[in-house]
Amino acid sequence: MSVNRSRGGVVLLSALVLDSVGNGMFQPLSLFYFFKLTPVPLALIGVLVSLANAVTLPIPVLAGWLADRVGPLPLVVASQVAQGIGYLAFAWVHGPVGIFLASSLVTIGVRFFWSSVFTAIADFSDGSVSTMSKDSWYAWANMTRTGGLGIGGLITTLAVVGGSDALYRVLSNSSAVCYLVAAAAIAAFVRAPRRVHETGEAVGYATMLRDRPFVAFAAINTVFAVSTGMLALGLLVFVTTGLGGPAWLPPALLAGNTILLALLGAPVIKRVAPYRRTRVLIAAAGLWAAWCLAFAGLVPNQLEWVIPALILATLLYTAADVLHAPVSMGLATALSPLAARGRYLAVFQYSFTIANMISPAFFTALFELHRSLPWLALGLLNLAALGGVLLLERIVPDSAQRVAEPARA
Repeated sequence: MSVNRSRGGVVLLSALVLDSVGNGMFQPLSLFYFFKLTPVPLALIGVLVSLANAVTLPIPVLAGWLADRVGPLPLVVASQVAQGIGYLAFAWVHGPVGIFLASSLVTIGVRFFWSSVFTAIADFSDGSVSTMSKDSWYAWANMTRTGGLGIGGLITTLAVVGGSDALYRVLSNSSAVCYLVAAAAIAAFVRAPRRVHETGEAVGYATMLRDRPFVAFAAINTVFAVSTGMLALGLLVFVTTGLGGPAWLPPALLAGNTILLALLGAPVIKRVAPYRRTRVLIAAAGLWAAWCLAFAGLVPNQLEWVIPALILATLLYTAADVLHAPVSMGLATALSPLAARGRYLAVFQYSFTIANMISPAFFTALFELHRSLPWLALGLLNLAALGGVLLLERIVPDSAQRVAEPARA
C-alpha cells in the first residue's frame, strides 16, 4: 500500500455527524412530506418511493468496482452531493414524476454512500497514525452517526409540532445543506492512501462468490441485519397494539437505545479487543435471541411489570447492537482481499438491503397471527445464526479473527 498517511480523521467523523443529522431531520418525513405538499395519493407515493429504492439495487456492484478503481472517498462525496441535490429538488416536486425522480436521486446517493463509506473508513484506518483497530474506527463512526441521527430526529420532532408547509420545506432544505457541507468538508480536508492493486490472480465478483468464508458470513449477517432493524420497525405496533401499552413508551425506549449506542460503541469495542471477532458476534447473537424471547414472553395489560421488562429486554438488544455493528464490519473487512476491498464491502451491504426488504413483511405477517410470533421466529433465527458463526469459525483465517491490530510503525 502507499506510504502516504491519512489526514482529517476529526473532519471525517464530524462530516458523518452532519450527514446523519441531515438524514435524521428528514427520515421521519420521507412519506409525509409528499403527502402534505403534493396532491398525489398516499398509496401512490408509497409505490413511487418503493420503485425509487428498487431501481438502485444494482448500485452496490458498480459502487464496489468504482471504489477499487478511483477510491472510495470520491464516491462518498458524490453520494452526499446527490442526496443534497435530491432534497433541494423536493421543494419543486408537484406530481408523481417529480416524486419518483427526486426520490431516485436521493436513494441513489444513499446506496452509493453505504456501498463506499466503510471502505473509505478502512482505507483511512490503514493510513492513520492512530493505533486504533478498524473495529474501533467503525465503532466511532457508528457512534457519531447514531448521535447525528438522534439530533436530527429531535429537531424534526420539535419542529413538526404544529408545523406548516413552509416549515417542511425548511427541513428538506436544511437536510440538503447538511449533506452538501459534509461533502465539501470531506473533499477539502480528508485524505486516505490509495490502495495498490495486488498482482497475480484477479479478484472479481466471480472469485468473490467462491470465497466460502465471506459468502457464508454475508448470508449469516442477513439475520443480524434483520435483528438490528426490528426494534425500530416493530416496537410501536408491538407495545401499543400487542401489549396495550402507552404510546409514549416506544419513543422513550428508542431514545434511550439511541443515546446508549451513541455513547458506548468505542469503549465497548476497546474492552472486547482481546477476543476473537467470531466470539463477539456469537455473544451478540445470544443477546439478540434473549431479547426476542423476552419480548415473546410479555403479555398485555400488565404494565406494572411489562414496562421494566421492556426496558431490560431493550438493554439486551442495545448490547447486541453495540457489539455487532463495528465487529461485523471489521470481520467483513478482514475477509476482503485488499485489492477488492471496495467490491467485497459493497456486496456485504446487500445483507442489510435484503433485510430491509423482507423485515416489514416478516414482522407484519407473523404479528397478525400472534403478537409473540415475530419475536419467537427472530429469536430462533439468531440461535441458528449463532450456530452458523460457530461453524464459520473453523474456516475463518486466524488473521481475520483479531479485533486488536498490531501497532503501525
